Amino acid sequence: MKAILINDDRSLRWDDVPDPIIKSDEVLVRISATAINRADLLQREGKYPPPPGSPEWMGLEISGIIEAMGAEAQKNSRFKVGDKVCALLGGGGYAEYVAVRYDMLMPVPENCTMEEAASIPEAFATSYLNLFIEGGIKAGETLLVFAGGSGLASVMIPMAKSFGIRVITTVRSEEKAKKIAHLNADRVIVTEREDITLALKEELDNGHPVDVAIDCVGGEGMGKCLPYLARGARWIMIAALAGSITEIDLRTVYVRNIRIIGSTLRSRAPEVKAQILAGIVRDVYPKIETGEVKPTIYKVLPITEAEEAQAILYRNENVGKVVMTINGRERAQGAQL
Repeated sequence: MKAILINDDRSLRWDDVPDPIIKSDEVLVRISATAINRADLLQREGKYPPPPGSPEWMGLEISGIIEAMGAEAQKNSRFKVGDKVCALLGGGGYAEYVAVRYDMLMPVPENCTMEEAASIPEAFATSYLNLFIEGGIKAGETLLVFAGGSGLASVMIPMAKSFGIRVITTVRSEEKAKKIAHLNADRVIVTEREDITLALKEELDNGHPVDVAIDCVGGEGMGKCLPYLARGARWIMIAALAGSITEIDLRTVYVRNIRIIGSTLRSRAPEVKAQILAGIVRDVYPKIETGEVKPTIYKVLPITEAEEAQAILYRNENVGKVVMTINGRERAQGAQL
């Protein structure tokens, strides 16, 4: 089969790799679409290696059709050959096929395309994990989500809103603020003209302090925000795109009972990931199927244009998810090379 591989100069190529061999607890999925995540960019740069046992090529979430099943998977799974599924992966989604543990699969929701379904597993699992498991957020509380134009925020904001949570988010420009208006955040902080610490102080003074923050930015500004959170707030670090160093007044942390939590989805044990996916199907899928929560797709490209697809994220151009498809033309090209 073919997959996207990383060259020595970090450029990408669509090239031959061994076909997957499924284990007893795995299924073989013919991939229809795969969504891009910033973790893919970090892996391309050599900063985020795949977990042991995962393919070396990128790709954390896919949609596709089951083509074969191992004996244990057939016995224990709700799925069968021919079913449309989406899946959370440790890696390997930028390819024609992938072997997946049966408990890493979810059905394609009723009203979703395969492109939309490919955008569900990683972003929805990250959102569910950090909102409800790590953050323990409840209806009526206030959430701060950084990088409101990101693919993750495009899921997390409407998911939180659907559970009765007040949402504040950040964007760099007025133009980006207009592009995310459909997400219906309660407040959008435009950082090119607003100081985030002053905005959070205003929220605190007005009785809406942040209870949970999901931070993919980090940098020096992180520590400056902590004095303006609710007592008992949870600040969850999932990445540090603006830098990994900040200065924190520890007195603020213990006086206000603030918890700083480091969290990544990819490092979790498969059993934990399976519990998260089951929670999504139980708690969030009804909202997806009614249209209350739905992935935002920014652009769809063929997988042979992986360079340009990732470049969209490098340029911070997207509002929502960038998805790559694998159709008959790409498969034919793969067979010829």
